[in-house]
Amino acid sequence: MKVSDIIKQSEKTVFSFELLPPLKGSDGSKLYNTIEQLLEFDPKYINLTTHRDEFQYKQRADGLLEKKVVRKRPGTVAIAASIQHKYGIPVVPHILCGGFTRSETEHVLIDLHFLGIENVLALRGDGLKSEPTFKPEPDGNKNANELVEQIVDLRHGKYLDPDLKNKTPLDFSIGVAGYPEKHFEAPNLETDLAFLKQKVDAGAEYIVTQMFFDNQKFYNFVDKCRKAGINVPIIPGIKPIAVKNQLTVLPKIFSIDLPDELSKELVKCKNNDEAKKVGTEWATYQAKDLVEHGVPSMHVYTYGLTDNVKEIMKAVL
Repeated sequence: MKVSDIIKQSEKTVFSFELLPPLKGSDGSKLYNTIEQLLEFDPKYINLTTHRDEFQYKQRADGLLEKKVVRKRPGTVAIAASIQHKYGIPVVPHILCGGFTRSETEHVLIDLHFLGIENVLALRGDGLKSEPTFKPEPDGNKNANELVEQIVDLRHGKYLDPDLKNKTPLDFSIGVAGYPEKHFEAPNLETDLAFLKQKVDAGAEYIVTQMFFDNQKFYNFVDKCRKAGINVPIIPGIKPIAVKNQLTVLPKIFSIDLPDELSKELVKCKNNDEAKKVGTEWATYQAKDLVEHGVPSMHVYTYGLTDNVKEIMKAVL
């Protein structure tokens, strides 16, 4: 079932969880165990992240550095299909611009179609750590707007090869990312909203937000989206803080602010257990408030942790 239809047909807030594929060399047992611990909360769909190749440098015996290409979490397509067929829950694999050509993207979408997956989240993705700015692959999509356009082209049976025969349409429900505190590369929120509207106008059917810790910023973001003519469902993404160093790590990595009250409580924590308790309580407050405000869906960034997520969900449902 398509996420866009799930949201339309639901009379109350529905929940989704975001999971990481297993590290290369691992089996799926930990991932499946995570899902099985969350089934009691009736997730209507599951998001599965995608990871691009990275470059690592290893020192050789002669002292020179050898460049090695690695992908730490391969297999998103196969894992997404496995989850969907094992549990009967729609899976939303992330589709990236970064690290993929348009041809590779088309092949991934064809594979997903064969496997019965109807949903994707279209993202530009991060640049390489060694590069100061994002650089697409040669013949790759430069941004999420172009990626959405490619996916919509396939919806109409338009493949990269104009001479292709028997062009079967591939009809995916497309989600995109939104940033209540703006994308870190955007000069301001208004410019960021203009880019977001381009993605929606290109065919995106819903928006999932980056994590935030101040619900008012989300509500303000929704209001500004509506005023800008963005009328698709906007799904808040929340993440419970789990370790104390996330007090400084999360703002640095994701360019977000932590409310003063939350920051003060985390500073008081003597260890990660105390920080996790504070983070769980804060996320529970956020989740309850968002449900009371009638959000169509809520997206929880789990990253493999379940005990805190279960506590939050039990308090909300």
